[in-house]
Amino acid sequence: MTALIPNLTIAYILDLLLGDPQWFPHPVRLIGFLIDKGESQCRKWISKELLAGAILTIGLILFSFASTYYILRFISSYSIILARVVEIILLYCCLSTKDLAVECNWVRTALEEGDLELARKKLSWVVGRDTDQLDPKEISRATVETVAENTVDGIVSPLFFAIIGGAPLAMAYKTINTLDSMIGHRNDRYIRFGKLAAYIDTAANWVPARITGFLFPLAAALSGFSGKKSFRTAWKDGANSPVQNSGIPEAAMAGALQVRLGGINFYKGQPSPTPYLGQSERALSPKTIQESIRLMYAASFLFFLAATLARLAVEKYYL
Repeated sequence: MTALIPNLTIAYILDLLLGDPQWFPHPVRLIGFLIDKGESQCRKWISKELLAGAILTIGLILFSFASTYYILRFISSYSIILARVVEIILLYCCLSTKDLAVECNWVRTALEEGDLELARKKLSWVVGRDTDQLDPKEISRATVETVAENTVDGIVSPLFFAIIGGAPLAMAYKTINTLDSMIGHRNDRYIRFGKLAAYIDTAANWVPARITGFLFPLAAALSGFSGKKSFRTAWKDGANSPVQNSGIPEAAMAGALQVRLGGINFYKGQPSPTPYLGQSERALSPKTIQESIRLMYAASFLFFLAATLARLAVEKYYL
């Protein structure tokens, strides 16, 4: 067995225990800084927006992978133990299980306490849509959708790439995801500049999103929710949605909790309709948020277990 499995196991446990402390020098913040500075330089020196954005996107993804790989290789030439510690820290920084739960629980707690303004504010930290006019039901819907979608971005995808290529590939994925969140928007500023970043992010999450379409039904069945409805909704409503990478996990969550997600979201005052997912058999509420977080934790553990077992099998028979 290579060091990857124990390193990833320690990183996964650290994520469950610590989350994302604000004082910790998170490498994703460095990636965000490089994207911001890189955008200004690329726009300055390259007149064609599509080309400028493509150079920034490809350059940062390659830089993230190569720098992580060679830093670990350099450190290992002096100390294998220190290299393992650094890889554990990097892998830990790629995961967001506890942080997702903490941020969404802030919204749930504010709703339970009747503080609608605080709930809207806390929600605005984790979603891109307008939140200042949302009622409790819509706040609950947005939070549950965020839990479902970010189970892919913050847990399944990083684990998927980590189990294949260790910290270098996991960091490359985090760069892809950060690029999409910063420049992959369909607005006048980024529709061309961020086109490749959005495309690569969609491609990178294609397999993990569909894995999550099976994870949530299994997690639902094991957690006392409706596994059958989760599976059926994921592969009926979610698979037919225009954005399947988010539609499949959100539909799977909707079916498991027997609620209806989707509807009209507003971005800078402009309506953006999304298809309905699931049936409204239960009302959306703070309790639904709590249940969605339970499902997220269950799916996180199931995929970590499945991924590590798959890696062990590959190492035993093929490596």
